[in-house]
Amino acid sequence: MAFEEKRAWIMAVVTVGTYAAYLAIVLGRAGDTPLAEVSYVATLLWTIGAAILAAIVLEVVVAVAGPGDANKKDHRDREIGRFGEHVGQSFVVIGGVAALGMSLAEVDHFWIANAIYLAFALSAILGSVARIFAYRRGFQPW
Repeated sequence: MAFEEKRAWIMAVVTVGTYAAYLAIVLGRAGDTPLAEVSYVATLLWTIGAAILAAIVLEVVVAVAGPGDANKKDHRDREIGRFGEHVGQSFVVIGGVAALGMSLAEVDHFWIANAIYLAFALSAILGSVARIFAYRRGFQPW
């Protein structure tokens, strides 16, 4: 398995795990309270920080375990990386437009922040899935 594919797996797993933890915590706090009134800011920031830290630590562990692969990146790896970025960035744009629309409609900050966080999570997950699919099923650059 190429190092870049390992990185894609790490990003996908870490993002799914931390976003699921965020949802579990925030939804667990809700109870009978409306979601917009639930305390979410610290949890959101902590889960984003945990995701960044976990991804860095896991990538270092994988790089140390296979030091010869860590710096190798060929033309195919770069093409697959670009493909994954394009897929992922589309969800950042969708989330940005959604957040803009929500702010213009004066929607509560809770919903705007969560729309942006969901867009970032989908971007990371779907970009990683696109990379993994390209490595596993083959990739034909246009």
